[in-house]
Amino acid sequence: MNFHGKDIKIFTGSSNKSVATAIAGCLGLPLGKSDCCTFSDGEISVSLHESVRGSECFIVQSTCYPVNDNLMELLIMIDAMKRASAARITAVIPYFGYARQDRKSKARDPISAKLVADLITTAGADRILTMDLHAAQIQGFFNIPVDHLVGQPLLAAHLKERIGTNTDDYVVVSPDLGSVTRARNFAAKIGCPLAIVDKRRQKANVSEVMNIIGDVKGKKVILVDDMIDTAGTICNAAAAIIEKGGAASVTACATHGVLSGPAIERIDKSPIKEFILLDTVPLSEEKMLDKFTVLPVAPVFAEAIERIYADKPFANIFA
Repeated sequence: MNFHGKDIKIFTGSSNKSVATAIAGCLGLPLGKSDCCTFSDGEISVSLHESVRGSECFIVQSTCYPVNDNLMELLIMIDAMKRASAARITAVIPYFGYARQDRKSKARDPISAKLVADLITTAGADRILTMDLHAAQIQGFFNIPVDHLVGQPLLAAHLKERIGTNTDDYVVVSPDLGSVTRARNFAAKIGCPLAIVDKRRQKANVSEVMNIIGDVKGKKVILVDDMIDTAGTICNAAAAIIEKGGAASVTACATHGVLSGPAIERIDKSPIKEFILLDTVPLSEEKMLDKFTVLPVAPVFAEAIERIYADKPFANIFA
């Protein structure tokens, strides 16, 4: 039995309204009535237009571009609900920004992911629900419960249906050494062999492919990563797989399509035949290419929200 709140309410910020609407639809609930606007000086204002007293509240907000505006909006929404006596507040963050700043890579560096975790906790969030943190240990930056969903089963199920029993024709490839564990798990899910692209990064957002570990000749390659930002790594890997490895085709997939800077141009010019993404980060019409296939995360988040509300375990959420 749930004693946390008399009812459940789903609210959304500005960043992921379509996902929030889909989540509410899966749960058979209306979206909570709220407004987020910006004053002429850039300050963010949030207004709740319905009571949340004693309610179990979920705020859906990816902290993607514009990162700082979306983060501040989330913090203010949490504060507004806390002051309005919500029983419990869960920040539903499909894409968690600042996740790549999870450690000190050189002297006097900040650990911004920890700072963001502290801000969300201090604002009044009681729980975090997110997907595919860039570094899983970020869960430990929070002093509140974190439910960490993974996007791989959604991507794997989509591809497995397409591959069927022809697993010998496909190879899963990790675009760099840091993604090997992720790619290995993905390969196990769809029953395909694994290969690795070994690269050397010379400076930020620039990478040079050095070698391909494994046999991809004549194979249909599936490149797997958690996040695509400027797309340099995955596009270079795709080019090397075709030119050096002799692969028949390349399909890429990732959970988060950040797609900043030259990403769209690079993907458009790359030999990648299809790019499969989840909708944790909204993809504008300007960025939409014919290569993109976007899969919805709303059903998984809706089930997770339902389990949080009912105090049920997450262990078999993808069973």
